[in-house]
Amino acid sequence: MIAALVLIPALAGLAAFFLRSTEWRRTLLVATAAAQAALTAACWWLRPQPVLHGWLALDAPGLLFLSITSALFLAAAIYAAGYLRCESGHRVTDEEEGFLFDNAPEATFVGCLMVFLSAMTLVTVSQHFGLLWIAIEATTLASAPLIYFHRHHRSLEATWKYLLICSVGIALALLANFFLGVSAAKPGGSAPALVLGELVQQAGRLQTTWLKAAFILFLVGYGTKMGLAPLHTWLPDAHSESPSVISALLSGALLNCAFLGIVRVQQVCVAAGQAAFGQDMLVGLGLISMAVAAVFILGQTDYKRLLAYSSVEHMGILALGVGLGGAGAFGAMLHAVNHSLTKAMLFFVAGNILALYQTKTIGQVRGVLRVTPVTGMLWLGGFLAITGTPPFGPFLSEFTILKAAFDQGHGWVGGLYLVLLALIFIGMATAFLGMAQGQPQKAPGVADRGDRWWETGPPAVLGALVLLLGLYIPQNLAFVLHEISRTLGGS
Repeated sequence: MIAALVLIPALAGLAAFFLRSTEWRRTLLVATAAAQAALTAACWWLRPQPVLHGWLALDAPGLLFLSITSALFLAAAIYAAGYLRCESGHRVTDEEEGFLFDNAPEATFVGCLMVFLSAMTLVTVSQHFGLLWIAIEATTLASAPLIYFHRHHRSLEATWKYLLICSVGIALALLANFFLGVSAAKPGGSAPALVLGELVQQAGRLQTTWLKAAFILFLVGYGTKMGLAPLHTWLPDAHSESPSVISALLSGALLNCAFLGIVRVQQVCVAAGQAAFGQDMLVGLGLISMAVAAVFILGQTDYKRLLAYSSVEHMGILALGVGLGGAGAFGAMLHAVNHSLTKAMLFFVAGNILALYQTKTIGQVRGVLRVTPVTGMLWLGGFLAITGTPPFGPFLSEFTILKAAFDQGHGWVGGLYLVLLALIFIGMATAFLGMAQGQPQKAPGVADRGDRWWETGPPAVLGALVLLLGLYIPQNLAFVLHEISRTLGGS
């Protein structure tokens, strides 16, 4: 089953490059996403056996992030099929600079999209640190053409920054693999296998100095891809210049891949008795990320960049939760689910607003509730969810992390966490409420059309799931979250 999870989207992606029929290509995209979601659901009932001598296996963290990825990709595939029907092959006008530019060929977009899914799936099932590094690098290469879909000079700049900055980070992560290998090496012995299970079992024999050095490099390397400040500089450009359906996958699924890499090495540190070393740095970077996001969210003029900086904030929350450990780690894993669903929902809705108003400037978007009521309600619902307002899921996960901080005696961490959340709420409320309310401007860019099902259906389903997770956590999900928490030092 593990091989099918990785190979089906990869082979479908290759086939998409050669299909001439656009309808068949879009059908293949949706069918592949549905098959991936079905296989992932089956894994909750019957965990697949490890393959390749344990290099590929599906443990609790992998199952959680695979499920997030598969669910978001299914929603994105449905949205993308409609999006491509409207946009593919069209010449697009840049309203700010007054010239036309062409979108990338649809075959390239669909093919890279499914290869991207395959690479992210490989991240979730990789137990070997070297293979995990290859998979995370593959996600970079597969997603770069997707960011450049519009073939605009700003898209080119965003893609270049994404490749350059993330490649530097991934190079540091490669060095971290070497350091991890040195920490596990035995004098006069053979080279160690960097498989997570074996490293955890032999954690007491690891050389502490080399393990700490490896953790620092992993945190910097994968933290760059994850979007932790001050390593986040590629993220606002890539998220704002990508098609909204790609922005949803970048924020909701791709960032989780790098986060999983950090979780893996923290598992080794916990087993080796060095949990506190990694936790202190994660708490520090988490708070820094939230602070940087707050600065840029306040007064932000571009609503897609606003959502991008919100992702920086929430990656900081994830790091903070894992850094606190215990109940904080449980809250972080739950928040990973909540954030992914909510942020994908918001980027889908942002794409709808962009199609209507033909601008990403917050000040030029007014009266969304009047122009398109369904999109306006989803926009407001997403705002309430992403800012941690009850009864939505992010409230529960953010509150769990806050409680963990105070229960562990980190009052200053909890206090600063609350202040930053309040500042971010103010900045986002100013933008979201101003866009949703008010009198619509009679600008020629505002389209006179209603909501289409493929535009509102996927974000509505994701929003319903986020609301459900604020009211009830399924037993199987709670069991997996507790299992992950235990591997990160929780009781």
